[in-house]
Amino acid sequence: MATSQNPHPFKLNPPNNSRGPANPSTNPNFRRTLPVVVVARRKAKDEEEVWKHKKQGYVDYDRGEHQVRLHVAGLRKSDVPKRYRLRVDGDRFQKDWTLGEVVRRVLELKHWEDIERLLNHWVGRFARKNFPVLIKEITQTGSIEHSIHVFRWMKNQNNYCARNDIYNMMIRLHARHNRTDQARGLFFEMQEWRCKPDAETYNALINAHGRAGQWRWAMNIMEDMLCAAIAPSRSTYNNLINACGSTGNWREALRVCRKMTENGVGPDLVTHNIVLSAYKTGAQYSKAISYFELMEGTNIRPDTTTLNIMIHCLIKLGQYGKAIDIFNSMREKRALCCPDVVTYTSIIHLYSVSGQIENCQSVFNTMLAEGLQPNIVSYNALIGAYALHGMSEEALSVFNKLKKNGFRPDVVSYTSLLNAYGRSEQPQKAQGIFDLMKQNNLKPNVVSYNALIDAYGSNNYLAEAIEVLHEMEQNGVQPNIVSICTLLAACGRCGQKVKIDSVLSAAESRGIKLNTVACNSAIGSYMNVGEYEKALKVYGSMREKKVKPDSVTYNLLISGCCRMSKYNEALEFLEEMMDFKVPLSKEVYSSVICAYSKLGRLAEAESMFTMMKMSGSPDVIAYTTMIHAYSAAGNWEKASALFQDMGVNGVQPDAIACSALMKAFNKGCQPAKVLSLAELMENKGIPFNDAIFFEMVSSCSMLRDWRTTVGLIKMMEPSFPVISVGLLNQLLHLVGKSGKVETMMKLFYKIVATSAEISFSTYSILLKDLLAAGNWRKYIEVLQWMEDAGIQPSIGMYQSILFFAQNSAGADYAAVIQGRVESLKRKSRDQISTTNLQDSSLPTMTLIESTVEQEMDIQSRQRAA
Repeated sequence: MATSQNPHPFKLNPPNNSRGPANPSTNPNFRRTLPVVVVARRKAKDEEEVWKHKKQGYVDYDRGEHQVRLHVAGLRKSDVPKRYRLRVDGDRFQKDWTLGEVVRRVLELKHWEDIERLLNHWVGRFARKNFPVLIKEITQTGSIEHSIHVFRWMKNQNNYCARNDIYNMMIRLHARHNRTDQARGLFFEMQEWRCKPDAETYNALINAHGRAGQWRWAMNIMEDMLCAAIAPSRSTYNNLINACGSTGNWREALRVCRKMTENGVGPDLVTHNIVLSAYKTGAQYSKAISYFELMEGTNIRPDTTTLNIMIHCLIKLGQYGKAIDIFNSMREKRALCCPDVVTYTSIIHLYSVSGQIENCQSVFNTMLAEGLQPNIVSYNALIGAYALHGMSEEALSVFNKLKKNGFRPDVVSYTSLLNAYGRSEQPQKAQGIFDLMKQNNLKPNVVSYNALIDAYGSNNYLAEAIEVLHEMEQNGVQPNIVSICTLLAACGRCGQKVKIDSVLSAAESRGIKLNTVACNSAIGSYMNVGEYEKALKVYGSMREKKVKPDSVTYNLLISGCCRMSKYNEALEFLEEMMDFKVPLSKEVYSSVICAYSKLGRLAEAESMFTMMKMSGSPDVIAYTTMIHAYSAAGNWEKASALFQDMGVNGVQPDAIACSALMKAFNKGCQPAKVLSLAELMENKGIPFNDAIFFEMVSSCSMLRDWRTTVGLIKMMEPSFPVISVGLLNQLLHLVGKSGKVETMMKLFYKIVATSAEISFSTYSILLKDLLAAGNWRKYIEVLQWMEDAGIQPSIGMYQSILFFAQNSAGADYAAVIQGRVESLKRKSRDQISTTNLQDSSLPTMTLIESTVEQEMDIQSRQRAA
């Protein structure tokens, strides 16, 4: 609204000749106000009854409907002057409606041209006192179009007189609908009608600009108010503080608050809430908590809004316990400060981000039990909680309940459900929700597209994720840095080296500047595919573009170097991290301890672990890494002491930590301690994995403890289908080495019955132990099994049985063994002749025969010599 004559761009100067000058002698369009209509005097009691609001309503028990509304009578036909009553007596179209009836009829109209005709049939229009109440009743309904047309009709009436309260109500209504320009136009218009703005007018105008985020306009309106010699009230300052704080300008909001106190206007509860809200909008959560503590020292008691802001700030800071304490105190002191829907929604979000998903539904049910009606935000918070943990069925149930209770799902609802399917590895269903959202005339935003990209990318559907990005751009939604980060992470999972380069090039061509998170995604993706040099190049570009690396950056570099056995490079990154004074995370500590351990620098690893204990409590990963370091150094005593220290500090060991300690025990020739640790694991309910079973088998082998071995077999039997081949082979060898061949074969039968993988090495162990026990019949049978399974026996297997036949079986059995082998040869020859072998490198039966015969001839000549 600023003009070229206005030296200050934000000053409110009325435009010249916008509706003509205020002087009626120079403005032909100026409507001269008629003499005031004299209304018959009423008694004070009757006057109160006229403007008193009364409740009117109806109940339909058949349909289950009810409606209650406030009704005001206003001045009727009997209250207007006699000349007007005589004028309308003979007109059947003139209706003596109450003011409430007029408001109802106006709001029922759908065509704006009917409003003037309706109001011209109302007898109460001849009473000027009805006009402010009429505007007030209509503006309170929030219907701005009806209010504008009624106000326009009112100004055309002969008995209309411009009043500040009418303009103030219209300005406030425009402010509620974020129509700042129209509110400013009414401010100029009222001055043309010789209405001098008062404090309420300026308050309403400041509020309008504050809602629109135009805090500089609001500040200059305040200056105009002071120039007009109108003292700002507490509401004025509150509106101005809110205008600054709602845009995140918390420093300016504090400056206005100090100025308010200096001018002798003390802050009230609303002021404190606005300041706290400014801190919240500006992400100054710690300052908000400090301000709240100062507020508690005053005589102002916080209300529900105050505590809701505090709960939000505590959640952002991760202080969940304190937020729960505030929530519980609100529930205990219901008369003073009762939790509302916002409070319960914040607590649902708290339990969601803290991983206590089972409490989210409980809080939602408590809200219903307290008689509070959840809104769309509450339902979305619950859907988002389930989506965060990939619980798609529960999220869908809440989504359906939302629609059943009369709410229309918005973009947030669909996006949360889409995210739930993505996290539960159901990208096709996520795509279905996305399509359903578009079918319901809801336009997906950038968050929706990013969720769909993540749904495909996190499940290794990289091509589909890139197609979603293209569709996103075609529909006019520009990708942001989150889109790039999501695609980079997907490329890293799929091992697509070229795609990572393409995504980075696409971000550069679209003008998307990589921030720390995006660079971390690129570094992590390159490290996952083994591209160390390219990851290092991205790290160098961060330094050039002044993108500050954080602890995640160095953690990716250090852990990636450790995976590639570049331990010296990992320690160099550690030095850079400490030079830049970046705080070391638990992941960095663990990776560095691993690097020192692999380099044989146990003292440095111990020093780093001690430093970690001083900075914070180590987690189970750090303890496990240090136990591995002691195990590699052959120091099982320190590994055992560290494991006990873990329990003292309240860190629950897992299967990996236990397997690391078992490995240290076995290397230190302490197999009995391995079995004792296994009993401890069983008592604590720690699951057994392959590494645990491997160490237990090794300890049983060293102890030659057959009874424990039998118990171990029973324990491992349900896991045979998922146990590795190497572990099964070790278990078979342990049983066979003890001479219990029948037990070994029974164990083999059980392994076959569970459809576990049987490899060549498995048959080798069986044959070796069978031959050592002299069971040549079962040996030849196992050879037959190998032929049937399509596994070609090696030359050494035939040599071994033939050598056994000539040296250990005796003359009678030697001929039998020779015949069995010959029969096996003929059968194998027939199978080979009927099969077209594509790979000529595979050994044929003829080659085996000739080689075996040559070896037998050589051995017989040596014996003869």
